[in-house]
Amino acid sequence: MATKQLLLLRHAKSSWDGADLDDFDRPLAERGLMAAKLMGRELAARGWLPDQALVSPALRTRDTWRLVAAELPRQPRVSFAEALYDASSTHVLNQIREADPSSACLVVVGHNPGLEDLARGLASSTSEAKAHKRLEEKFPTAALARFVFDGEWQALSSARLTHCLRPKDLS
Repeated sequence: MATKQLLLLRHAKSSWDGADLDDFDRPLAERGLMAAKLMGRELAARGWLPDQALVSPALRTRDTWRLVAAELPRQPRVSFAEALYDASSTHVLNQIREADPSSACLVVVGHNPGLEDLARGLASSTSEAKAHKRLEEKFPTAALARFVFDGEWQALSSARLTHCLRPKDLS
């Protein structure tokens, strides 16, 4: 049974400047641009390199992923999944369960509250205490929750939370 790594990445801070823009079309704020690059550099530095990326098609998630991916030494397969936009934790988990079985590391770039709810629901009793505490405190924009588990994507129901990284903790 292969060890899998799941990275749940909330989109970076978006801009609310364009009052006439639909929620789907909101771009990243300046702070979000910097945070996304920072998280990409952190993934690369830690060797957390996804084989596959599932990304909500909203502008702010696509832009977050573009900036994160630019910092990685290799590019994973990317799918822009309509089902991830404004998705509940159940819908996000269903997308993860359909991931390519050969992917050892999967990153999901999405939105709250679904992503945070999923992260909290997945965290097993063997999770790192510090990571679990951070996750329970807040899962802000550009936050990343890292999970590991032995098994297949389609059977995922709980996993060991190893890290909960927030941009403010890294800068």
